[in-house]
Amino acid sequence: MYIIIQLIVFFYTNNRMNNRANKELLLARLADWDSFLRRRVRLIACGGTALTLLNIKPSTKDINLIVPHPGEHDYLFRTLDQLGYKSVSGSGLQRGDDFVFDLFRGPRVHTTELLESPLEAKNHLLIREFSYIYLGALNFYDLLITKLFRGTSADIEDCLALMRHKKTISTSRFSSKGFVRQPHTIFQRRES
Repeated sequence: MYIIIQLIVFFYTNNRMNNRANKELLLARLADWDSFLRRRVRLIACGGTALTLLNIKPSTKDINLIVPHPGEHDYLFRTLDQLGYKSVSGSGLQRGDDFVFDLFRGPRVHTTELLESPLEAKNHLLIREFSYIYLGALNFYDLLITKLFRGTSADIEDCLALMRHKKTISTSRFSSKGFVRQPHTIFQRRES
């Protein structure tokens, strides 16, 4: 009986580990999508997907992408529908037993609306340009804020991993107008 229980645990654990997407798998899937597109689509990775693409985490179980421009979002949804993806949640699409891709419409992550467009150069980091897909990752501030707003234990762990990854963190200050971000991002060194 002990051996049977160990086998069940092994197969369940092994199966769950295979339900994670690493950077190579993410880029390969987007390259597949790109081959079916005929118009430009700009995607900004957020959450664990961004952390995986930035080599902060080895893999992610949730694939979260912001499609900031509504027209590009609608076009991508129609194209993926033609490829057999079906809606499984408000923003989630899945094909068969593949990963769920959450495609957030406009400048939002789940229920958190971003204050500035993630398409602005200071608000994302370029990961790769395909023929039609432009792939970026959300900047440090917005990654941290959207993770904290969700507040699950996995989100807090991701925030800690993000903080450990960056040795130099740009400073923020308070002014009479409230919280003000410095004009540089975490990915740039602050001039002293």
